[in-house]
Amino acid sequence: MPALLIDADGCPVVDIACDTARTFGMPVLLICDTAHEMSRPGAETIIVSKGMDAVDFVLVNRVQKGDVVVTQDYGLAAMVLAKQGYAIDQNGRQYTHDNIDQLLLSRHTAKKIRQAGGRLKGPKKRRKEDDLQFAESLTQLLSAILK
Repeated sequence: MPALLIDADGCPVVDIACDTARTFGMPVLLICDTAHEMSRPGAETIIVSKGMDAVDFVLVNRVQKGDVVVTQDYGLAAMVLAKQGYAIDQNGRQYTHDNIDQLLLSRHTAKKIRQAGGRLKGPKKRRKEDDLQFAESLTQLLSAILK
């Protein structure tokens, strides 16, 4: 059975993801660094030392074909797709081979703007509707994978 792996550092939907996976009988793995230590009933937790992309490297080394990863990180999502896994963000958008290149390009462009001294708008404040959209999208994804 595939597993649900969560890039848990700063992830606003850990509880929703764990609850949804539990309804499907799917194992859950939380991966976080020492600054974001957490645990949830029924989920395995791996805590890594703080460091740039430390959680990402542990997660991508653990992901197997067919696993589902919850992450906000486009780079990590690209690596998950390369390993034939599924990736979804905290708002319910599924990363696919059709959209990952554009997302990576937008991330690169934003980084260039910031390096040149430019400023970009931050993310919108999270709303209850965002949580509902995530739960619905994750349920649809898990239903499709596990049928």
